[in-house]
Amino acid sequence: MEQRVSLITLGVADLKRSTEFYQRLGWRRSMAKAEGITFFQAGGMALALYPRQDLAKDATIAPEGHGFNGISLAYNTRNRAEVDSLLKEAAAAGATVVKPAQEAFWGGYSGYFSDPDGFLWEVAWNPSFPIAEDGSIRIPD
Repeated sequence: MEQRVSLITLGVADLKRSTEFYQRLGWRRSMAKAEGITFFQAGGMALALYPRQDLAKDATIAPEGHGFNGISLAYNTRNRAEVDSLLKEAAAAGATVVKPAQEAFWGGYSGYFSDPDGFLWEVAWNPSFPIAEDGSIRIPD
């Protein structure tokens, strides 16, 4: 198996609501004519939104579940000030800021918001992970 992630799919309660949330964040849909699913190109990978019931059915598991799912998505910024700015932007789009930005134990600066379905996003500036012009990061050896 190659070491990469191609697509992250979030099982959402209300596809229209979640699509509109990400669009308010400034994300632009890909395959806008696709029905029943929303795609956003995210650099070299993609984020998909799909109804939670349908995603569970496809995976042949029960859709019920609650609490912390043991996962967070991360958006790394090019500088420290951008963390505060993006958390404000997310809140204005309808997110809940669950952890205001603060100095991180690992030497950076970060905070968290949750989207309308409770998926956690960390917004972080990490001085050890510079952002390339195309938005990608390279983890040091």
